[in-house]
Amino acid sequence: MEELTKAEERIMQIFWKLKKAFVKDVIEELPDDPKPPYNTISSVVRILEKKGYLGFTAYGKTHQYHPVISKAAYRKMYIKKLLSGYFDNSPASLLSFMVREENLSEEELQKLKDIIDRSSEQ
Repeated sequence: MEELTKAEERIMQIFWKLKKAFVKDVIEELPDDPKPPYNTISSVVRILEKKGYLGFTAYGKTHQYHPVISKAAYRKMYIKKLLSGYFDNSPASLLSFMVREENLSEEELQKLKDIIDRSSEQ
């Protein structure tokens, strides 16, 4: 699975939210003002389709697109790449970084401890 550019990931986030959409629907979801041109978004959508992230149903000359790759599958690939590229394949290093750099609250730290405790019970 190919990693997405920032623009592609932004569009995929919309498809994961909507489940299926026409290009005009994607444009409506974008917070930008003014909205990007239709052709720009259409080009990104076609790239995502060629990369295998989106499938489509044709209705005459128009296409309704839908995600082929789930958000969970992409997240898993992205985190694995993050772990290997920046944390020497060590989840502990990633967690240590998060705890040090993100100024986690006591509540968030407790949630992490609970997750670790539950996973060690399995």
